[in-house]
Amino acid sequence: MAEQAKVTPKSKTTAKRKTAAKRKTTAKKTPARKTTAKRKTTAKRKPAAKKSDMRATAIETSRNALRAGLGVYGKAYDQMIDQFESLQKQVDDAQDRLDSRRKQAEDLYKALIKRGTAVEKEALKVLEDLEFDAIADRAKLEAQMDKAKARFEELRAKLVKTA
Repeated sequence: MAEQAKVTPKSKTTAKRKTAAKRKTTAKKTPARKTTAKRKTTAKRKPAAKKSDMRATAIETSRNALRAGLGVYGKAYDQMIDQFESLQKQVDDAQDRLDSRRKQAEDLYKALIKRGTAVEKEALKVLEDLEFDAIADRAKLEAQMDKAKARFEELRAKLVKTA
């Protein structure tokens, strides 16, 4: 249509317009409604609640709040008991280890006493071998001292080996 209304320089003619009778009349279009939008429906109102229903609801709500508080207390108590049992088990295990180590220490102590008794007997035997009567003579005294020192060195070497 735009080309028909265009004026050319040679002919200077314009396109003829249709007469009003020949023109199709178009009805005015109304803006289209969106069909996807849902209409909001208002909730139907419930009849006014009775006072006794409201009272029962309030009582039930307050009882539920109390029960929730008791539930929190119960959970806390259960966790405390679990932690106490765990701690008690740790204490018992530590006590068992302590008793075991005390027994080992006692056994070691008895073994040391036994070894000390044996060393004491050997030392007394060495002292008996020394002739104290002959100590009056200086030469004999030095010989006995050398003998005693050698014997003590032997005993020390044995003691170091066993320890």
